[in-house]
Amino acid sequence: MSRIITDYDELARVTRQVRESGRTIVFTNGAFDIIHVGHVRCLRAAAREGDFLIVALNSDESVRRAKGPGRPAQPLAERMEIVAAFTGVDVVTYFNEDTCDRLLELVRPHVHAKGRDYTLQTLPEGATLRKIGARLAICGDEKNHSTTDVLQRWQRRAAAS
Repeated sequence: MSRIITDYDELARVTRQVRESGRTIVFTNGAFDIIHVGHVRCLRAAAREGDFLIVALNSDESVRRAKGPGRPAQPLAERMEIVAAFTGVDVVTYFNEDTCDRLLELVRPHVHAKGRDYTLQTLPEGATLRKIGARLAICGDEKNHSTTDVLQRWQRRAAAS
């Protein structure tokens, strides 16, 4: 069963135990606002990259900075609960910063799983991955699904009716 951990000391303790048990830690992150099939496929693929999957969600403030006013569509607590319900997700946490570098340095995962719209060169946390020795795993399908697109479709449908 997934755990929601918002205390970074607790997160460090849990990941240390997982590492000491010899399991492979996988980390992924994102807003996970309105869940769509791209999220599902990426989380499934990320879970296959190791033994213990940590998903870090952008805080509401972080999402607003990245996506603009009116976002996120769902508050952090609800987004965390939804992601924690996915099979294969072991821990859900969050971060306030614009990148998850600080969490990567704390967790020190073996693998950082990201969607197909990233490469090691374009990933904002690329230098941190090299520093901690984590492998980048590109997961999920082509980037042709987004929460922004879903919300825009809903707005067009609402305007047409």
